Amino acid sequence: MTRKKLLAMAATVAVSLPVLAQSNLTVVNFGGANGVAQQKAYIEPFEKSGNTKVTMVEYNGEMARIKAMVEARRVTWDVVEVESPDISRGCDEGLFEKLDWSKVGNKADFQPAAVHECGVGTFVWSTVMAYNADKIQNPPTSWADFWNVGKYPGKRGMRKGARYNLEFALMADGVKPADVYKVLATREGADRAFRKMTELKPHIQWWEAGAQPPQFLVAGDVALSTVYNGRIDAAQREGRNLKINWVGSIYDLDYWVIPKGSPNKEAAHRFIALASTPEAQANYARNIAYGPTNNKALALLDAKTLAELPTAPTNAKEALQFNVGFWADQGEALERRFASWAAQ
Repeated sequence: MTRKKLLAMAATVAVSLPVLAQSNLTVVNFGGANGVAQQKAYIEPFEKSGNTKVTMVEYNGEMARIKAMVEARRVTWDVVEVESPDISRGCDEGLFEKLDWSKVGNKADFQPAAVHECGVGTFVWSTVMAYNADKIQNPPTSWADFWNVGKYPGKRGMRKGARYNLEFALMADGVKPADVYKVLATREGADRAFRKMTELKPHIQWWEAGAQPPQFLVAGDVALSTVYNGRIDAAQREGRNLKINWVGSIYDLDYWVIPKGSPNKEAAHRFIALASTPEAQANYARNIAYGPTNNKALALLDAKTLAELPTAPTNAKEALQFNVGFWADQGEALERRFASWAAQ
């Protein structure tokens, strides 16, 4: 075989290998009950509709992995679920493709917060207070109760980080949900939140993975815990008698994005489009108690399902919307302060 033919064969292999490696669409999410619900509502219907096979990957929100892929121009993830602070930051840093909304849906059908130039909000979720109703017959009704270890003896489960906890601390100290970010934005307000956290510190059992709080509650390791509402919904479906107090909950959105340089950009748009339809989002909400972002999905859900969502009027009445802008501006400093405080 001549050198010319060998070079031609090598070139053919070099071109074809990346295509073969990326023949599947890789969808990345946070796993757990959320991943199971996405599998049923989005991934299986997508594959059955004649699209490419989907490989689902679980991660824990590590933006550094996306950044490394994009900078190395070796992107192997096609659609990624990200939290609200990360979509704007990643968009500004050029880590995500600009979404072609003409391929996704009508912006007017979605909640305003779900519409972003680099992605689309896919569900509404809440960080709530939960308890084990087998162990507590007099349910807590406020964050002041969460801090009251005399009335509710035992440990408190809390996510290790400044986000959410500082808001809860201020509400426990008497700040109304509508005023939380106005107070927290001041030096005095931040000091007030950390003082309140210090009161509870000896009783805190930190969690870092979403599966931990329900496990802590069932085992009796903690009396009360902050937790993602979908995790409690999943535990209830397994027969656990865990309950939610919705007063002072903090709700937020997760988004679909396409990493910059995805080799399957068109298929990624098709997947996001399917996952954004009213029918798919309603099916998702039936499998986990997270609220749809496509408003037309609400008409497809029964009253029982609607009542368990963060977007239900009763549940949202005294809730606080997570302030992405605030945490973008002050989050880095507050997280550094929290890390120093937690280590003391």
